Amino acid sequence: MDGFLDPTCGGVTELRVHGVSGTPPASILNHPHPRQIAGDSTTGFYRRWWPGGRPDGEQADVPGARHREAYAWGGLTSGGRTIALWLLLLPFSLANLSYFMLPRPPGGARLRHVTEAAQRLFALLLTGTLVGAVTRASVDLIGWQCTAAGRACARESAPAWVHWMSELWGAEPSRRLAVAALAPFAVVVLLWWLARRTWERDEQTGAPHDGGSRPGPLLAQPRLWHGGAPVWRLRAVHVAFALGSIGLAVSGPFVGSARGLALTAANVVVQVAAAALAVLPAIARRLAPGEAVPPWVTGACRVLRVAGPLVFVATIASAADGMSPALPGRQLPGLGFGAFQFGTTLGLGLFILVATTVLARMDRQAGPGDPIERRALYGMAAWFTLMVAAGSANVLALGLMFWTATFFGVPASVAEPGPVDRRLYLDDPVWWTAALVPLLVAGFVGVAVALWLIRGSAAATLTPKLTPYYGAYDRDVAGKWALAGLTDRAGLVLAVVTGIGAAGSGAVTVIYRFHLFAPVGGLAGLLASVGSWAMTAIVVGLVLLGRRTYSDTRLRRTVGILWDISTFWPRAIHPLAPPCYTERVIPELLARINTLTRSGGDEVVLSGHSQGSVLTAALVLQVRPELRPRVRLLTHGSPLRRLYAAFFPAYFGTRGLSAMRDAVRWTNLYRLSDPIGGPVFRRVDPFGPRPAGEGEQTVDRFCWDPLQPGPGEPLPEARWHSDYWLDPAYEETLTRLTRSDGAPQGRGG
Repeated sequence: MDGFLDPTCGGVTELRVHGVSGTPPASILNHPHPRQIAGDSTTGFYRRWWPGGRPDGEQADVPGARHREAYAWGGLTSGGRTIALWLLLLPFSLANLSYFMLPRPPGGARLRHVTEAAQRLFALLLTGTLVGAVTRASVDLIGWQCTAAGRACARESAPAWVHWMSELWGAEPSRRLAVAALAPFAVVVLLWWLARRTWERDEQTGAPHDGGSRPGPLLAQPRLWHGGAPVWRLRAVHVAFALGSIGLAVSGPFVGSARGLALTAANVVVQVAAAALAVLPAIARRLAPGEAVPPWVTGACRVLRVAGPLVFVATIASAADGMSPALPGRQLPGLGFGAFQFGTTLGLGLFILVATTVLARMDRQAGPGDPIERRALYGMAAWFTLMVAAGSANVLALGLMFWTATFFGVPASVAEPGPVDRRLYLDDPVWWTAALVPLLVAGFVGVAVALWLIRGSAAATLTPKLTPYYGAYDRDVAGKWALAGLTDRAGLVLAVVTGIGAAGSGAVTVIYRFHLFAPVGGLAGLLASVGSWAMTAIVVGLVLLGRRTYSDTRLRRTVGILWDISTFWPRAIHPLAPPCYTERVIPELLARINTLTRSGGDEVVLSGHSQGSVLTAALVLQVRPELRPRVRLLTHGSPLRRLYAAFFPAYFGTRGLSAMRDAVRWTNLYRLSDPIGGPVFRRVDPFGPRPAGEGEQTVDRFCWDPLQPGPGEPLPEARWHSDYWLDPAYEETLTRLTRSDGAPQGRGG
């Protein structure tokens, strides 16, 4: 190849790791001609290529001396077209996040283990919620109601692809249910295929083996990024549970016959076995390379993996052959399983609330007293996030049911008088839940107004302080800084939304259980109708967004930001969530560091921007101790303290961050105009005197943004969260790190 490309590994390598939205290699390297030197089409390492030959200048690559290299991992979250399907899996991702938010105080291990078991069972019920929604829409609304003789789909105007069932089997419900059950079965197969495909791609990536567990914080444990076996076990449990729920919907209406009763019992056994396995600690235990769980646990998962599909096939085959008599009812007889699942979910939510409260209190009492240490929602973020997962799952589920009822007929409450006609009936709790949507919207509006007022107050406080630096532009800069500061109020949004949802769910439960009144007519009926249309619009909007995401690369990168943030953590309790990219990124970066530091004089500067700073910070604790003196860490636009330490204190709290600082020499660049990044160890007052002792041992370095204009010059454009690599402070810091003696900072901030 003509031109110049430096493929050597000796000397100093600046290894840049990008943040969210799949930044292309050309932007990472700030060079128009990147060339891949290692990796594959999904992830890879890139260097600069000069078509005119070897360049001159201080920043050019010099073989055996210095190199600039980029690691691009965006293909894991925004490269494939299947990301369009991930939009519907957000509740599963939130459930995994809640696991890592759980406080881990000393002395609270037993309660934490019980709470983790409850979280795994809650995650299993989330699978049941979404699969159950497809089942209810297909098996109940279409198979049982719409295609029955004389109902909406029996009309000539009904779509031909459902009308034929009414023509052939209008009076034979079991055969209609057998056909309708194929839709949720296809969804389960799709979820299984996506989870297995990404599991083989990411969680099976092997890391350099350098022993088992090691002392230090949780992020230093190699087992954290070894999820192949536990994710496989959890996937077998969730798929079996989902198939059992579909089978119950098909066999339940026929318990009056011996065959229907036997099949119902078999499906119940599958679901109970799945739930029992889900609460076992060993089912999701992550072990260091070479360790193993008891063989019977894996054996039980293998049995369930076979039993679930077999029972489902037997149920569908029997229903297709014809079963009778069927229980009467305008709606699919549920035998109380739906109510039992709802009650179990509610009970688990209450238990996790109490347990998390106790753990958070214990954690605060045992805290280090660091003045910068701030627990999001007072340590209760795990419960709030889990409730948001449940809420989003219910919005998707109910939206699908309302859309189905609207498309094939007219959604109706069982309390509405009058003839059946084209009505497709939904339970009263469904309508009451829909009535909560307008209240949630009102809550969002209230929070938005509060945040706007907070921004105005903060800008007014900052303006006089900024006048000596920005002159007439002081109010403009103050507004930017105040807007960026609203990120610290993320807990407020989460708390308000969860509070409204939890209170509303409790009210719905009381109203329904005591039959206080029906969601028909009046204000309740209006709210329910508005909410039903809103949830239908949400589902339709997600489908349209997913369809466009499938074909639009730029939109795929934008949507990928959501997964860049939510899939950093492993699939600890929900195996059907979008995959954890870190389980592939960490091993690949470790292997690359080993390659770049083969000789004694080689050094690597890990330069991580935004989410890349989280990856590189977690990486340094996985680097072998003998290599750490030759590794530097340069983070910029980093959410480590602002978001990760606040929401995941057990992993990124003061203990974890201090271990990173002690492991390698580290500098963190941040701006007050950055809505995501911030300081890691201390908040610097840019208007005050420079703190005593600040110098080479200081991690955090403040960068002005926008840059201060000269006399008569316009205000430079603010860079916000971007282009730290172009900031003058970046090159200065990089030079200082590569000329240092390699000693870690010790206890300085």
